[in-house]
Amino acid sequence: MDSISTNEITHNFPPFFKVYQDGRVERYMVFETADAGHDPSTGVQSKDVVISPETGVTARIFIPKIDGPIRKLPVFVHYHGGGFCAGSAMGKSCKTMLTSLVSKANIVAISIEYRLAPEHPLPIAYEDSWAGLQWVATHSNGLGPELWLNDHADLGRVFLGGESAGANIAHFVAIQAGTIGLAAGGLKIQGLLIVHPFFGGKGPDEMYKFMCSNSTGCDGDPKLNPEVDPNLKSMAGDRVLVCVAEKDWLKDRGVAYYEILNKSGWNGDVELYETLGEDHCFHMFNFNSENVGLLIDKMIHFVNQD
Repeated sequence: MDSISTNEITHNFPPFFKVYQDGRVERYMVFETADAGHDPSTGVQSKDVVISPETGVTARIFIPKIDGPIRKLPVFVHYHGGGFCAGSAMGKSCKTMLTSLVSKANIVAISIEYRLAPEHPLPIAYEDSWAGLQWVATHSNGLGPELWLNDHADLGRVFLGGESAGANIAHFVAIQAGTIGLAAGGLKIQGLLIVHPFFGGKGPDEMYKFMCSNSTGCDGDPKLNPEVDPNLKSMAGDRVLVCVAEKDWLKDRGVAYYEILNKSGWNGDVELYETLGEDHCFHMFNFNSENVGLLIDKMIHFVNQD
């Protein structure tokens, strides 16, 4: 095959990625990563762990500064955004946001490093994310493989969440937990933090169709439209906080998700919180905005309320 044909672009989805004739994938965005470790300004510690040696799925765990005797803390299982094809649990923006949340809310956070499309087509990201929660659940008896979770995680107070595609994944995992259940038992999902969620757009989502060959990319797919999911009313969790941003092109889908949950027959409480004057995932890219602190405070209140 000559160089002209191998360099031909067969699929192009800016600002995410393009695919060449020879199968190469080139991403438009490269996210800066940050090493795990001790954060001197907050005392938060983080480290990376292997969830599955077979698939290579990993996670980053964050624990707050521990003063006094060891005690169990609420757990936030986080799924990063990035259109299912970009971003990382080891990203700098992810570390900044979760370090702040963990420090201020006094919780444990676990961000799952699921495999990315299109090299790993959907539903692999969903499957990895579900496997991540199952791995967390193996610590419910205090005898799991990760000491930090055995010592510090209260698995009776677990929250799932994420931003954008990560919010979509968190919703999927909660549906799985509510319908299939967790083999290890002992883990209780109290709520979901759904921030600027991606549930498709107004028309067919061609990039999603490319990444997930068995999806229509339209509202007939329950992963893109929870309203058509027969298992929605069985979703795990007692309460959901749906966060939207005024200038976000996905705002209407987030508001629709809030409305769908309210009328679905799901037996929980759902709250809608809108940030005015901000765009999609502003809290991950513009951490100096005063609205970031307000959003973090809202998340803290949601996690810590009785």
